[in-house]
Amino acid sequence: MLPGEHLLSVLIFFPAMGALALLLLRGDDHKFIRIIALIVSLAEFLFSLLVIPKVPIGVPGYHLEEFAKWISQPPINYHLGVDGISLFLVILTTFLTPISVLASWKSIEHRVKEFFVMLLMLEVGVVGVFLSLDLFLFFLFWEVMLIPMALLIGIWGHERRVYAAVKFILYTMAGSIFMLIGIIWLYNATGTFDLPAIRVLLHTPASQGGLELSSSTEMLLFLAFFVAFAIKVPLFPLHTWLPDAHVEAPTAGSVMLAGVLLKMGTYGMIRFCLPLFPGASHRAAGWVAALAIIGIIYGALVAMVQPNLKKLVAYSSVSHLGFVVLGIFAFHNISMQGAVYQMLAHGISTGALFLLVGMLYDRRHTFEISEYGGLATPMPKLAAFFLFVALSSLGLPMLNGFVGEFLVLLGTYQQHWQWASWAALGVILSACYLLWSYQRVFFGEITREENRTLPDASAREKWILVTMAVVTLWMGIGATFITSRTAAAAQNVIDQVEPQRPYEAAAPNGATPQAKRDSSSAAKAISSGRLGIR
Repeated sequence: MLPGEHLLSVLIFFPAMGALALLLLRGDDHKFIRIIALIVSLAEFLFSLLVIPKVPIGVPGYHLEEFAKWISQPPINYHLGVDGISLFLVILTTFLTPISVLASWKSIEHRVKEFFVMLLMLEVGVVGVFLSLDLFLFFLFWEVMLIPMALLIGIWGHERRVYAAVKFILYTMAGSIFMLIGIIWLYNATGTFDLPAIRVLLHTPASQGGLELSSSTEMLLFLAFFVAFAIKVPLFPLHTWLPDAHVEAPTAGSVMLAGVLLKMGTYGMIRFCLPLFPGASHRAAGWVAALAIIGIIYGALVAMVQPNLKKLVAYSSVSHLGFVVLGIFAFHNISMQGAVYQMLAHGISTGALFLLVGMLYDRRHTFEISEYGGLATPMPKLAAFFLFVALSSLGLPMLNGFVGEFLVLLGTYQQHWQWASWAALGVILSACYLLWSYQRVFFGEITREENRTLPDASAREKWILVTMAVVTLWMGIGATFITSRTAAAAQNVIDQVEPQRPYEAAAPNGATPQAKRDSSSAAKAISSGRLGIR
């Protein structure tokens, strides 16, 4: 075991223990089941906050590392670690889980125990993905996440839930196959599944015991990982599973799907595609940026003409996450920080939009915009929260959506002003479809008699919405708290992907800081038996 605490293991497996406790309860004691699920998820969130002081500001690399041998042959290890990028993605996951529990307090009435078990197990898989530093362990948690999410859609979803769940499984597993092939190839070439060790080998010249990939081999490996992550983002044109999954999923499923599951794709690009395959990343950057910009504009245009409110929010995710991919492949520290910030901001603002849409559905049992109109009169509080969240999603200054998009566009402009110019259209279009949909739902005359007596937000819903609003505002005005902790990790990724600064660890005095750090990491890996080079 490397020096460090067991906090990361607690973060991964504490929800699993909570799920096991729920399984031991009687299935008809719904109130007690909900309370236990809420307590477990809140405790998990508090545990995640303990990680913040353990990740020093300005210090790159992994912290709180945990390492233990798991399988001797092949050498599969239990290796965990956290840096400035994965830190806030873990906190986002643990924050949205109790929000999802509260959002499901009244709307889930059948198989209540099983629902909250699946929600907690989903948290296990997602947190495990963000903390894994072993490729096999990463793939294991990647697949573990798939099962509870598919069941949440397929069992507790709406009319076409089975179709949406099967489509979600097929798309994700198709991408997973490519990633698994890439993982196996890397193992056969390096003799290890350890991510830091593989990264060192790929950036060390062959004359010094490293592994040099040919241009075509590097591109194929890059594509093997990239396709899996692009499906999860989802990046145009691999996005068609997302609207169906969102529309058919229960509210909690949509919140977790938009809030954290989509971030697994962009996180994978940052953690795997860029550091492991820098040459291929640069060669593919133009094509990836083109797809991201198409996704930004296409997602916004399709959202604008959607008659279904939940599908409109789903397509907005395609547009907003295009900014994240663009920021990643601009290869600039500012755009990389913007991409990470946009991941977090999107998780909060779009998660809040799905919560609000779910609250409307609980009252009217429809997502059709034409069924609404004039709701600001009977529901002024809900209308106010909806406007606040919509403004944050479209990037109003002082709210969270502005910071991420601005940093992405700023960093991208310094590298490729044409990319930033086209992507900026997405900001304008997002204002169009969000404000127009808000006008149709909440303003105008009430055309449906049943809308006149709809109840406003309940006390539970107000607590949920106030919490989301406070976080939205805090992220908009207190961005330094996050960016100061992601800057070093973002620069670490840029250092690894820039061809002007290769890993030349042979001459310690002339090596780059990143080369020195990774050479030290490799030495530790070899001394601990983690590196089994063939």
